[in-house]
Amino acid sequence: MKLTKLSLRTRIFISMTVLVLIASILIAAVTIYQYKEEAEEYHQERLERKEERIQITINNVLKRTTYPVNEENVKLILKEKDRIYQISEEHSLPVKIYSLSGELLIKSEGGFIEDTIDNKLSPIVIDTLSSLYNKRYLVKSEKNGEKFLSSYTFVSDNKAKPLAILNLPYLEDDDLITRELIEFLKRLGQVYLLMLLVAVILAYFLSKYITRSLKTISETIDQTRLDKRNKRIDIGDASEEIYSLVNAYNSMIDELEQSAAMLAKSEREAAWREMAKQVAHEIKNPLTPMRLTVQSFQRKFDPSDPGIHQKIEEYSDTLIQQIDTMSSIASAFSNFAQMPAQKSETLDVVKIVGLALDIFNEDYIIFPSEKEKIIAKFDRTQLIRVVTNLVKNGIQAIPEDRIPKIIVEVFSENGEVLITVADNGVGISEENMKKVFEPKFTTKTSGMGLGLGMVKNIVETYKGSITFTSIEEKGTVFKVRFPKE
Repeated sequence: MKLTKLSLRTRIFISMTVLVLIASILIAAVTIYQYKEEAEEYHQERLERKEERIQITINNVLKRTTYPVNEENVKLILKEKDRIYQISEEHSLPVKIYSLSGELLIKSEGGFIEDTIDNKLSPIVIDTLSSLYNKRYLVKSEKNGEKFLSSYTFVSDNKAKPLAILNLPYLEDDDLITRELIEFLKRLGQVYLLMLLVAVILAYFLSKYITRSLKTISETIDQTRLDKRNKRIDIGDASEEIYSLVNAYNSMIDELEQSAAMLAKSEREAAWREMAKQVAHEIKNPLTPMRLTVQSFQRKFDPSDPGIHQKIEEYSDTLIQQIDTMSSIASAFSNFAQMPAQKSETLDVVKIVGLALDIFNEDYIIFPSEKEKIIAKFDRTQLIRVVTNLVKNGIQAIPEDRIPKIIVEVFSENGEVLITVADNGVGISEENMKKVFEPKFTTKTSGMGLGLGMVKNIVETYKGSITFTSIEEKGTVFKVRFPKE
């Protein structure tokens, strides 16, 4: 998984934990390096101290000897009374004396010396020692996994004239320092293990605290919708960056609400303008035959005509018919424009659907009334309106040359109420399926096509849905779903 795909909270948590681990490793590495440096410095200082004391001892021997102090007598002076062995034993360090030309003159006994010291000095050692200002030369070596320091200095007389070369081989015993280092690292590891645990806990809560505001903003943004009133974000303690983000979001919400209000107003005005045009057009349709009928009656009116009474009756029937058409148009428009109030009545859906069907006299409407009760919350009047409109559409969709059949059923399914109205009418063509619920769409020769739009409006108000399936010349099934609660 890529780090960039992790959440900010997880990345902060991982980063803080890794930083503590890296710090622990770096401190351990620095500690080991420091211990090694201190060990090396310790051995060098210890060898230097031993060397100074041995030089003092040798100088004292030279002062008390009966031999003339010169290069040729150095071996005799140090060998007298086993002086070289006494010095080695006193300072717990092997001692070896070379001539100024590099030849071995005398040495203290011991296998250690035999293993670590050559019997003749290389010219490089002699030349290097002669060129050094402090006349002290250290050589580091390693043999069989053990580290050695070899110190080379001049043995001089009381006039600082070199007489011989003093060589002190020194074994660097790091066992004590190594044990101290291991013990220290163990304690350091325990401390850092505790620190790591504390850091993990702190990283968890700190990352949670840092991302809490961002999570609040994210959840609020996810709930932002154009078709509802959105909440502004109100955060107490937050950083300047979070405040800037919150202010930007709140400003966007204000602008969005203004834009949504303007858009809704514009859409309502456009819808009502379109509806007004449709209503005007529908009203003009019956007005034209009414006008022609009145004009024709004016021209042909003859009181002496023996059939005048029949003509007046025909004239009246024509006007009444057109007036009824205009009345139905006005009623349809009024019903569609009236938004259903959200009343949450607890009712028996099966019973209410049966009451809605009682207004129909058609015996081909089938409704199995023996079904058990289905209790839900809905508005009684609006539910009756939904059922009656769907049944009316089913009746009008059946052609005259076909035996009509309409089946209405009510089911309970997955916590929802399902009402189906099926007819064996002409069906809905594929090109008209997308237009079925449009307010002004209709395939009838009369009416405004507001019924199904009104049904959809009612059902969606109660968080439901309406769908249909249709086969041309076979029939259509409308399905209304809405939650029980």
